[in-house]
Amino acid sequence: MKQIQLGTIGSGVIVHSILDNVKRNEGIVLTAVYSRSKEKALSLAKKYDCEKTYTDMDAFLSDDEINTVYIAIPNLLHYEYTKQALLAGKNVICEKPFTTRYSQAKELADIANEKGLFLVEAAPTSFLPNFKVLKDALTKIGKIKLVMSNYSQYSSRYDAVLKGEKPAIFDPEYAGGCLMDINFYNILLNVLLFGKPKKSTYYANLYPGLADTSGIMVMEYDGFTSTNAGAKDTWGECFFQIEGEKGYIYIENGSNGIKSVRVVTKDSDDTYNRQTEPDRWYYEIKEITNFFLSGDKDAISQRLTKTLETVEIMESARKAAGIIYPGD
Repeated sequence: MKQIQLGTIGSGVIVHSILDNVKRNEGIVLTAVYSRSKEKALSLAKKYDCEKTYTDMDAFLSDDEINTVYIAIPNLLHYEYTKQALLAGKNVICEKPFTTRYSQAKELADIANEKGLFLVEAAPTSFLPNFKVLKDALTKIGKIKLVMSNYSQYSSRYDAVLKGEKPAIFDPEYAGGCLMDINFYNILLNVLLFGKPKKSTYYANLYPGLADTSGIMVMEYDGFTSTNAGAKDTWGECFFQIEGEKGYIYIENGSNGIKSVRVVTKDSDDTYNRQTEPDRWYYEIKEITNFFLSGDKDAISQRLTKTLETVEIMESARKAAGIIYPGD
């Protein structure tokens, strides 16, 4: 592949963040836009100087110029649209959360492997320069004993909940809820750093008729426990802290973005930031483009393995907490 010829599915805020950074990186261009709404397709295409728009999915996936599809639509539709794109011979970048069920994620991974296609979850964490700093710093703090994190961000749509409405972001019929949204970042970072836990339990705050509006995921590892709070019905200080026998690591602003990494031991207190670019999606697009164009299937495969592990953990924990989605 000499260049990523990107076709987008979706027109929400995250799509604009991605396309802003497509324009800033070499080796990737926006080739086509798909939306069920002609007006939305034309508006997005105009903003990013794209000539092709589609409202017919079959026609979109039949466009030979498109070699990669970016999917940013409601959670429950990720599996269906990713499968269609893979079967059409397209590489896929799918927004988080990848799928709602492990069986779906495994099927998509198998299809991509059989067809020799790239498949990656669009979660910036593992592509960030500060993530490598964080991984390298783990050796400095000795044996890990405790991990604690919080990602709380009050949602304006929670106001609608309090008025008796049922916004999709909290609706189980759309695979909504806090765990699948912002607490996802805490869970993913644990998996990237420590692998699969022995056991995971989700203590959810459930609003009547809705999915979780907040909750705490407890992940049990050999020798330590990780507690991960996430909330869309309140707010607080966001952080991610790893405590070891020789020191601790503190991540400013928490797991989503890894703004800086502070490493404290008895002999030192140092803060690192290798991210000169504040927009985390810049690094995501840059690294994905490099992997695709260089044909680095191992790098993508390693990340996909972590994606599958994360999906498996979250599916099991949410079901046990009584959060049931269509198809479960």
